[in-house]
Amino acid sequence: MANPVRAIVWQPYRLELLDQRRLPLETVSCSITDAAATAQAIQDMVVRGAPAIGITAAYGMVLAAHQATQDETDLGTALDTARQQLAASRPTAVNLFWALDKMMKEAHRMMDASLSNVEITEGLERLACAIHADDITRNRALGDYGAGLLAPDAQVLTHCNAGALATGGHGTALGVIRSASEQGKNITVWVDETRPYLQGARLTMYELMAEGISCQLISDNMSGFVMAQGRVDAVIVGTDRTVANGDVANKIGTYTLAVLCARHKIPFYVACPLSTLDLSTASGADIPIEERSPDELLFVGGTSIAPVGAQGYHPAFDVTPAELVTAIITEAGVARPPYSESLAALRYDGDTSGDKD
Repeated sequence: MANPVRAIVWQPYRLELLDQRRLPLETVSCSITDAAATAQAIQDMVVRGAPAIGITAAYGMVLAAHQATQDETDLGTALDTARQQLAASRPTAVNLFWALDKMMKEAHRMMDASLSNVEITEGLERLACAIHADDITRNRALGDYGAGLLAPDAQVLTHCNAGALATGGHGTALGVIRSASEQGKNITVWVDETRPYLQGARLTMYELMAEGISCQLISDNMSGFVMAQGRVDAVIVGTDRTVANGDVANKIGTYTLAVLCARHKIPFYVACPLSTLDLSTASGADIPIEERSPDELLFVGGTSIAPVGAQGYHPAFDVTPAELVTAIITEAGVARPPYSESLAALRYDGDTSGDKD
């Protein structure tokens, strides 16, 4: 099987991001050398997917430290400013804040130890690289757990893109499918196009086809009909934030799929790295939901698909209540209801990214 595509490449002190806005027609990378440009790339969806956003933000903090060192400006002030810029880029994905908190905690530890700016920059670089590598390790563990839930010839439906493009590598929901395929299972995949940004059509199909995994594209409103035909054995999605009671925030349209799964008695699985777990938030009602420009709904590829002057509403995510979730797959195992107990009990011993918090 071909190696998964690489969305994030670090070359000190430069961050290369595969521009996912231009896939699959063009393969172009953006070269970034400062924190402000990193935040803009996240906001503009050059890079997207909760784990990938967290990794990118970690590298953005390294760039801020390097720039402050080169310019001989105050390092603490530079890192605080970078954190604010990066934190404001997208509000829903918890990995962003998880990674920023890790980086700031390590920066303060080194500053308290009176290390030089160069040493602090190098220390932050090591941590960001460890976060990146650890994400791949975690995704592979998650993928192995999830693969065990799928029959040898399972037909799986997935939504949005939760693959190598959305993570450090391997993927979460697509990581489960990759792992099952690597184990010799004959998995076939239904891919929701995922309006309005078309992450399924543009990105998930791109990944699956590159690796020779059997897949077919459907529009979002075909999912119920395909389920009714008995052609879906499981639905697997990723998540941008899963909270203490098991409610799941994911790409808009996920809730619709969960309701359809309940109607057709199809398992609805959520692939959730522990870095995407937010036990400090009680329920989905407390998750901030990003609203993006209506232009992303009203235009496709720069072409208007609605009358001039049309108004649009574009929430980027929705919340699926825990009662509709069959199981939550993590790198530490598979959690099942009641999630308030099973999620709190999860532990992972393979952390190479710093303190476990």
